[in-house]
Amino acid sequence: MPRPRGPLPPRISPPDLPRTLESVSGVGRRADLEGARIRDLTDEVDAAHARLTECTVDGASVSRLDLTGATLTDVDVIDLRATEFIARNGRWRTVRVTGGRIGTLDLSSAELTGVALRGVRIDYLSLRGANASDVIVADCSIGTVDLPLATLSRVAFVDSRADEVATDGLRAEHVDLRGLDALALTSPESLRGATLSERQVESLAVPLARALGIDVQD
Repeated sequence: MPRPRGPLPPRISPPDLPRTLESVSGVGRRADLEGARIRDLTDEVDAAHARLTECTVDGASVSRLDLTGATLTDVDVIDLRATEFIARNGRWRTVRVTGGRIGTLDLSSAELTGVALRGVRIDYLSLRGANASDVIVADCSIGTVDLPLATLSRVAFVDSRADEVATDGLRAEHVDLRGLDALALTSPESLRGATLSERQVESLAVPLARALGIDVQD
């Protein structure tokens, strides 16, 4: 039997949340919350190394949300407005971020499984050194997508746009970039394992040729 063509799609399911959530007005460093609706977060929130399970974060408006090293499992983040959302070295499983506006979303060196970003405006998205599988980015507008040294598997962009995508040292398998309208893709030699449209490849013809050592001149 012939192997199916094209990248394998991400396996995404919505967060598994209880019918009733306990309303919580804040979250702190190393907090351990389960079945909570976290609301009305403002200013700077330090929730580094927290553990959130079967929770929602709803309508937060913060200058900085620090979830460095935090573990999120079955979490729904809705309409977040943040200047900085720092989640370096975190562990996210079945997390959905919907709507809102984020200046910097820093997921450097994070472990992501079953994560969806939908309808979010992000100025700078960093997945530098992250290990991400089964991730979808849909209907998002992004300034810079930073992917150096990331390991991505079954990751897809759908109806999204970015000004620049940096891919130095990217390790990709079943990564679908056809739904990403990017003005610039750096380091095309690092796109092995990714799927692009013919139009995208045509726009990359010159940098691809130069990456192969071809002298391109008029």
